[in-house]
Amino acid sequence: MSAPCREPAHAWRRAALPFLALVVAGGCTSLAPVEPAPQVYTGRFSASIERGGEREAISGRFTLAASAQRITLDLASPLGNTLARVASDAGGATLTSPRADGTLATWQGDSADALAESVLGYRLPVTGLADWIAGRATPGRPAGVSPERGPAQRIEQDGWVIDIDERFEPGGAPRRLSLQRAATGAQAPALRLRLVLDDAGAALGPSERARP
Repeated sequence: MSAPCREPAHAWRRAALPFLALVVAGGCTSLAPVEPAPQVYTGRFSASIERGGEREAISGRFTLAASAQRITLDLASPLGNTLARVASDAGGATLTSPRADGTLATWQGDSADALAESVLGYRLPVTGLADWIAGRATPGRPAGVSPERGPAQRIEQDGWVIDIDERFEPGGAPRRLSLQRAATGAQAPALRLRLVLDDAGAALGPSERARP
């Protein structure tokens, strides 16, 4: 299913006028609380996918934006071309990726991780990545963390093994991570993913919050 087209800005402005009139007439009408800016991580990634004795390598840039309501993972080639955008919230998951002809298509599913596996042919660690990239296990799900005290060096959760190879400073935020997942069948190949973060994460700016 192709991504929906936006309506022209002038059409939106015409539709918004009656709403603005109601707000003005209401006097004390209050706006809904603004959602807190999500945490955003950017950096480089490289992935090695192995299936049936053959290996495929992919590399590029990633952006991970996470809030309590929504997680969005963008993957781009070294030249900046879109490889995939995976988003997950309480309503389910969507994945947008180029077709063979270069046009973008969007798929929907219940789980971001499973949707990536179905569309791309390999699983992506979308639902746990915001926690793992911060050096912690995702709360509420079984996990093994070592060492038991102090900053984590290895996290095992959701079928993934996450090693924190380097931090920005001793005891600080992770800078380099290695994520591995063993093959679980012909449709779920072994995957090794390496991440190198640009920084420890920053608040998303207003212009970026407005993106689709």
